Formats: sequence, structure tokens, C-alpha cells
Amino acid sequence: MTLQEKDSQYLWHPYTQHKTSQTPIAISRGEGALLWDENNKEYIDAIASWWVNPFGHSNKFIADAIYKQLTTLEHVLFGGFTHEPAIKVAEKLMGILPKNQQKIFFSDNGSTAVEVAIKVALQYFYNKGEKRTTIIAFENAFHGDTFAAMAASGISFYTQAFQGMFIDVVRIPVPIKGQEKISFDALKEVIQNHDCAGFIFEPLVQGAAGMVMYEPESLAKLIAICKENKILTIADEVMTGFGKTGKTFAMDYVDEDPDMICLSKALTGGTIPMAITTFTQNVFDAFYDDDINKALFHGHTFTANPTGCAAALASIDLLQTDEIQANIKRINKNHLNFQRKIENHPKVITARTLGVIFAVEIKSDTEESYYGSMRTKLYNFFIDKGVILRPVGNIVYILPPYIMTNEQLQKVYTTIEEAIEMV
Repeated sequence: MTLQEKDSQYLWHPYTQHKTSQTPIAISRGEGALLWDENNKEYIDAIASWWVNPFGHSNKFIADAIYKQLTTLEHVLFGGFTHEPAIKVAEKLMGILPKNQQKIFFSDNGSTAVEVAIKVALQYFYNKGEKRTTIIAFENAFHGDTFAAMAASGISFYTQAFQGMFIDVVRIPVPIKGQEKISFDALKEVIQNHDCAGFIFEPLVQGAAGMVMYEPESLAKLIAICKENKILTIADEVMTGFGKTGKTFAMDYVDEDPDMICLSKALTGGTIPMAITTFTQNVFDAFYDDDINKALFHGHTFTANPTGCAAALASIDLLQTDEIQANIKRINKNHLNFQRKIENHPKVITARTLGVIFAVEIKSDTEESYYGSMRTKLYNFFIDKGVILRPVGNIVYILPPYIMTNEQLQKVYTTIEEAIEMV
């Protein structure tokens, strides 16, 4: 049996309707920005495998760090114990995060990082004897698939089976260009009419919504409004963190600092699942008490896994090298050139770029759903051409590994141009 045949017999894949979807492609190996399937067909991984592989596949520097850690301490429980790799990760992050971040909490993935943040926001006020039960989020947000993270997400087909089971979430419009005041006024109205504990947001770029972008000044204003009303703010940097926007974190563009930050995906360079939620000292202090019931009773079996910590340390070291920083600038320059080339194409609605993120919205004769016919046609076209891109409806985005060559980028651009002509 082939790997594909065995897969069909045993496995259940994410975001997949198995009755109507094509059989998953069986990947046998990867190197740099390239992947090869079991038939040795080559693919360019133009989305860094869901945004997690900024330094490419089979990165030797990270692999060596993982191997070295495995020969010393592969894992130890984090309840009542600690270890050097976790402490080193904390020290490393404190040097690059916004200065108000003082404490870090480990978990497993982006959803759980968000889950921790939302639970902390709600319990923060509970510990203080205040009843605040509403979370504010953006329309069309995506924060993950665990229950609180899913509740804060606004893409309905992900959540419609669970309506009526969620925590209280109220959504406001994203402050895209020309609609900033609408967003500001909506936030003020929500605060006036609800007992709000926290405001969660994807800073500057809404990933799963199709790389929707908005300005740092608008986000700063929303955070300032929350601060005036003593509402905790949560920056979900799971996608945007570690260089994607051109700076280490998207919040580095913003003059106001959040109370919490959620990190995952590129944290370990795409090697080992790990997530972190960071907090201000003020947030931590609300849980620091003689009363045991005011503690944060949340944990994961693999919390602060030493091997994952070693991968994170190597990943951050790579990010800070001159070579990777130059690559981020090089990819951004290439994206901007491609944007200028196609943004006036008659079949293009808009094209936009921030850091290594590029997105183009293609005109359609019908209203396109997230997994609609245009998306399927585009996805199949890209796969046939040996380029891994996952369109969001009629929006095609690129979020490549930082080590992708100019020649590989050019093939991705050319394939997108061909796709635009094809649809």
C-alpha cells in the first residue's frame, strides 16, 4: 500500500471533509523551502507549513540543538520542578518582548496559548471580586479551536455547531483604512453596555480572514480605550510573531503595550509543538495570594518541555542573525515589487504586503466562501504546479520561509500570475 492508501485507512485530518476532499499528499522529506512527496514530486512550501517554518525544513542548527538536549534531559514535569532551558527561554524572551511583559506561562500550541490568556482575563477580575464576563474580539477573527479560543473567533462555519455553548464574546469591526472611527465607536459602545474583562486581537494582520491588514495607530487607540476602562488586552501573536511582519513582533509597531501576548507557531522553528503566554507583573499579582483558590489552575503534561525549549532558543538565535534579518528585508522587497506589478491587473481587487506577508484578492463573479469553488480551483492549480498555497476563498497569500531564494519566490509569483489568468 502507498502512504496515501494507508492514510485513507487510518487518519482523520484537520479542516477536511473526507467524503469530498482529495486524498492528502504524502510528503516523504523536506529541505529548506522545498518538500518532496512519496513519488518524488517537488513542492515549494510558500506558506511555511501553516506559518511555522521560518528557517526551512530539516534545519540543521535547530536539529542539533534538539539532539543535544535529548541527550541531557528530554522532559520533566513542570509542576513543582523547573529546568535551565525554560529559564533560558524566559530570559531570551524578556530581551525581545515589549518591556512591560514580566512573566511567561508555557502550553502546547496557539489555541492553548489563547485559552490561557482568556481564562486569566476572566479570573483576574474574579480574584478581585469583580464580575466581568465579556471578552471583546474583532469580527472575522481566528484565535484557535479550543473552546474559549473558538468562542473568540468570528469565522462562523468553524463555530456554528457550538452556538449557545460559548463564553460571552462581543465583536467589533476591524479598523481597516477609512473605517477606524466605526471601530473606535463600536468598542466604546460595547464597554458601556457590557462588563468587559478583556480585548483579544490579532495585531495588524488577521491571518485566517485572508491577511486583512490595519494600521498600528488604530490598534494603539483601541488599546488606549481599553486601558482607560481597566480592560485587559491580549495580543495574539501566534501568526505574526518572530519576524513575519518585518519586526520581531507586530506589537513592535504599536505605541501601546498589551497586558498579555500569545506565542506559538514559529516559536520552535516548526519542529516541536510549544506555546507561551506572557503577562505583565500586574496580571500575575492578581493570582499571587495566600488563598490557594486564586492560583491559575491550568496546565499541560508537556508544559515547558525541555526539548521544545531547546528548539525555541535555537529558533530565536537564528531569527536574530544578520543573515535572517537581511532575508526578511529581501523577501519584503520582492513582495513589494510583485505587488506593484499586479495590483492594477483587471482581475485583481487589492494586493497588500507587510513584512514577509503578501496577499492578493482576485475578482470573482460570485460571492466566494472560505472553501468555495474558486478556492478549490486555485488550490488544485497551485498543487499541480508544485507550489503549496492555501487560498482563503478568493484571497491568495504568501508567507514563505525566510530562507526562500529569489528564484523560488519568482516561481511562486509566476504561478500566482498564471492562476489569476486562469480563473
